[in-house]
Order: sequence, then C-alpha cells, then structure tokens
Amino acid sequence: MELKTFSALAEPNRLLIVELLRGGPLTVGEIADRLNLRQPQASKHLKILLEAGLVDVHADANRRNYRLRPEPFRELDEWLNSYRLWEERFDQLNRYLQILQAQPNSRRNNDVEDDRQS
Repeated sequence: MELKTFSALAEPNRLLIVELLRGGPLTVGEIADRLNLRQPQASKHLKILLEAGLVDVHADANRRNYRLRPEPFRELDEWLNSYRLWEERFDQLNRYLQILQAQPNSRRNNDVEDDRQS
C-alpha cells in the first residue's frame, strides 16, 4: 500500500470528496457546491487525489468529470485484510478467557494452590 494513498485520504476534505464520488462521477463545480468549498480549493484537492491514483478524470466538452478508481481501494482492502487475522485471534482469546472466568472458583483456587506447592 502506497503512502501517497494514505496521505491523500488523511485530509478531511479529500476524504469527503471520496465519499461524494462513491455515488458516481461529479464535476469540480458540483463537488465544490456540495462541500461549500471554492472551486480552486476543490480543484487542488482533486489534483492530489488524481496524483495519488484514487480518481480518474474524463473531459466531456468543457466539463471535467471525476470518478473513483476501484483498484486503489481494492489494494487498501487487501492490506487491511492482513490485519483482520489478528481480530479473529483476539476474538478466540476473548472466548477462551470467558470460559476460564466461567469456571467455578474452587477449581481455579485449587490450580493456584497446586502451583504454589510445585
């Protein structure tokens, strides 16, 4: 996963632009209006998203339509998926600890006493 992707998405307005583009292609003007930004600000954010490879632009007469590129988001999902393995392991550990806590106190106390005698 490229650092450029994270840097681009870390800025709140750019993340909002990505959220808007999830609904389909939009022009700079539409994005600026929906986010209450000036058009030059929206253009700068879109340029960074474009350079990071997160969006594509398509010229239609005098309009420039921006849309999300799915590939970087798939890569991000694959990268995050490698950390989901830990989530499963922590869930298993939590279940095991709950089983241990549910055991009668006498058994746990006997185990502690046995450990002391060893």
